[in-house]
Amino acid sequence: MKKSREQRINVILSLMKDKYYVPMKEKELAVILQVAPQDRPELSSILEELLLKGKIEVSKRGRYSLVGAGEGNKNAENVLTGTFISNQKGFGFVEVDGRDEDIYIPEKNTGGAFHLDTVQVVIVKDPRPAKSYGRGRSSAATVRTVGKIVKVIERGTSQIVGTYEKSNKSFGFVIPDNHKLSSDIYVRMEDSMGAMDGHKVVVDLISYGDDRHSPEGRVVQILGHVNDPGVDIMSIVMGYGLNTEFPDAVMDQAASIGDEIDEAETEGREDLRDTLMVTIDGEDAKDLDDAVSLTMDGENYVLGVHIADVSNYVRENSPLDKEALDRGTSVYLVDRVIPMLPHRLSNGICSLNEGCNRLALSCIMTITPAGKVIDYRIVESVIRVDHRLNYTGVNKMIYHKDEEERAKYSDVADMLDKMYELSKIIRALRYKRGAIDFDFEECKIELDKDGHPVDIHPYERNAATKLIEDFMLMANETVAAHFFFLELPFVYRTHDNPDPEKIEKLAAFINNHGYHIKTSDSEIHPKEIQKLLANVADTPEEALISRMALRSMKQAKYQPECTGHFGLACKYYCHFTSPIRRYPDLQIHRIIKEQLRGRLNDKRIGHYTGILTVVADKSSKMERRAEEAERETVKLKKAEYMLDKIGEEYTGVISGITEWGVYVELPDTVEGLVHISKLPGDHYIYDERTYEMRGTKHGRRYILGQSVKVKVDNVDMFMKNIDFSMAEEE
Repeated sequence: MKKSREQRINVILSLMKDKYYVPMKEKELAVILQVAPQDRPELSSILEELLLKGKIEVSKRGRYSLVGAGEGNKNAENVLTGTFISNQKGFGFVEVDGRDEDIYIPEKNTGGAFHLDTVQVVIVKDPRPAKSYGRGRSSAATVRTVGKIVKVIERGTSQIVGTYEKSNKSFGFVIPDNHKLSSDIYVRMEDSMGAMDGHKVVVDLISYGDDRHSPEGRVVQILGHVNDPGVDIMSIVMGYGLNTEFPDAVMDQAASIGDEIDEAETEGREDLRDTLMVTIDGEDAKDLDDAVSLTMDGENYVLGVHIADVSNYVRENSPLDKEALDRGTSVYLVDRVIPMLPHRLSNGICSLNEGCNRLALSCIMTITPAGKVIDYRIVESVIRVDHRLNYTGVNKMIYHKDEEERAKYSDVADMLDKMYELSKIIRALRYKRGAIDFDFEECKIELDKDGHPVDIHPYERNAATKLIEDFMLMANETVAAHFFFLELPFVYRTHDNPDPEKIEKLAAFINNHGYHIKTSDSEIHPKEIQKLLANVADTPEEALISRMALRSMKQAKYQPECTGHFGLACKYYCHFTSPIRRYPDLQIHRIIKEQLRGRLNDKRIGHYTGILTVVADKSSKMERRAEEAERETVKLKKAEYMLDKIGEEYTGVISGITEWGVYVELPDTVEGLVHISKLPGDHYIYDERTYEMRGTKHGRRYILGQSVKVKVDNVDMFMKNIDFSMAEEE
C-alpha cells in the first residue's frame, strides 16, 4: 500500500532518531529509504518542509540530521529554523513557519545573518517585554521570545538595489533602497561600472560583512539617475527580483505557438461556440482568462464559467512552464504589468478575445433559485466570446438600466439581467453562511507619459465587479469540492482559523468601543467577524476595527491539503479561474485535464503528490512578493503626488492613532502622519486601550474617524512618507 506523506515524514524522522544514524546527503537517504526515482521530488520537498519547520538541519556539506544531533546540542528542542528579517538599527526578527510570534534577535545575537537568510536560532531563556523593541505597541505584561542565531543555512539575498555615493577615488558606497538593511554596501572603484553620485544601481553581493566590515558588492547594472523617468519604479522592480524580460528559450517557444487554434485541437472537446457568452473585465485589461454564460432550465439557472486552457500551450517542464513557476504570478504595478507569461500568449492565443475561437476548461453549474448547486459538469471545451464587456458598461446596464448601453448590447442585455439576479442570490447565500467581505477602498493612480502621478481617486466595486467575483467564487468552490471527494492530488487555496490569542486581543479591543464577538474556547465562527463589520459600518471607528479584524486573520495560502477557507466560510476552495496570471490555477488545470482524459494512473498521481508541496509553497511566496512590490509602488507614487502640494491644506479623516502620532487619510486615499510633536498646544498621551490621543492640559482629544484639517509639511521620497500638521490650530 502506498505510504501517505505523513507516514513518509515519520519514516525519515525515525531513521534520523536511530542511535546508529550517520548524517547523510539526500541521494544517500534516497538509497537507504529505497525511494523510487519518480518519488525523489517528494523526498526533496519533505526534507525542505522539515528544514523550514526546524525539525532537521543540514550541514555545509549537505548532510541531513535532527536539529542539534550533529553537534550534540542538549538544547535541541529550543532550536528553530526560520527567515531572518533585519532592521536598519541592527537588530532583527526570525519568522518561523507555523509560529504566530516572531523571535526577537538583538544586534549582538545576529550571528552574521543578512536580511532574508534562512537561519537556525536558539531560544534565549530570558525574554524581555516586547514594547522595548520598537516593533509596535503592546502592554508591559506582554513578553517577546528572544533568540540567538547559531547558523546561517542559506543566504536569502544576493543582490541589492540602491543609490551610489562616491566616497573618494578608490571606493564608494551603495545606500540600499530596502530600509530593513542596516549597512551600506562597500564598492571598490574597479567594481563600480563607472557609476556616479545619484545613480540607481544593482549590486551583486561579494561578501556579507561582519562586526568590523561592511558588506561588499559589485555593481552589475546602472538603472539610471535617481531623477530619471521610470527609474523609481524600476528600482522597486529590481529590488524585489522581478524579471521584466523573458529568457530567449521562453520567447522562442512562445513564438512557435500559432495565433489561431487548429480545428484538430477541438476534437474531443465540447463545442460551445454557439453558446452566448461574454467577458467582463476592466477597461484596460488585455489578458482575458474568464468568460461567463447563462441560460435557464425551468426555474433553475445554468451558469457557465469558461476559463482559458493555458495548459494546452504551457506544457509541464517546458521553458514556458519553468519560467511561469519561477514568477508564480503576474505583478500589477502602478505603471506596468509584469506578466507571468509572454504577451504573445497572455494577450493572444490564451486570451478569450471577442469573436475568436479559443480552447477552454468550462465549469457548467445548475443552480436553484435558492442559490444551491444541484448539478455541474467540468469539461474541456472550445468557445467563442460574443462580446468583450467592461465593468462600467455592464454596471450601467444591470444597475442603472441605461437604455443606450442596453440597446448597444441588446443580444446579451436580458442574459446580464439574469446574471445580476443570480449574483445577488449566491452573494446573499454566501453572506448567510458567514463569509467575510473586507471591502477596503482601493485607489487608481493616473500617470502622465513620464510616469508622474497627475491624479489619484478611489476605485469602487460595483454590481458588475461583484457579479464576476460571485461567479468565479462559485466555480472555484465547485471544482475544489469535486477534486477533494475524488481524493486526488490537488492545490487548494486555504485560509486557516485565526489564532485564539489574536481573537482574544481583538475581543478585548472592541469591548472598549462597545462591541462584542462570541467565542467558544477562543474559537470563532466567521459569521461573528461578519457581524462585527456590519455593526461598525459607517461609524467613526469602522476603518480601525476593520483593520484590526483583518490583522487577527491568518494569511491565505496555497497547499495540497484541503483545510478550508475561514474568510469565505467554506470547506473546499481553490484557484481555478486565472491560469494566465496565477501558476496554481495552471497547475490544477493539468490535473483536471488528466483526470477528464482518464490518465491519472498511479505513476501520475505519485508525480503530482511529489511536486505539489513545492509548487504550493513557491506560489504562496511569489504571491506575497508581488503584493509587497505592488504596495511599494503605490506608496511611492502617492508620496510623489504630494511633492508639489507642500503647504496646501486638506480635510481628511483620522485613520489610525499610535504612540508616535495620528494618521490622517484624505478622500483620495493618500495617508500621512501628524507626529505627536506636531499636535497643537498640549502634552499628549496615547491610550492604547481605546486608540485615542488625549491632551493632558486642555483635554483636547483625537479619535478614529474624526474629521480634521491638515497641512502638508513634508514628503520624504526615500522613505515614501508624508508628514502632515494640524491646520485648524495654526
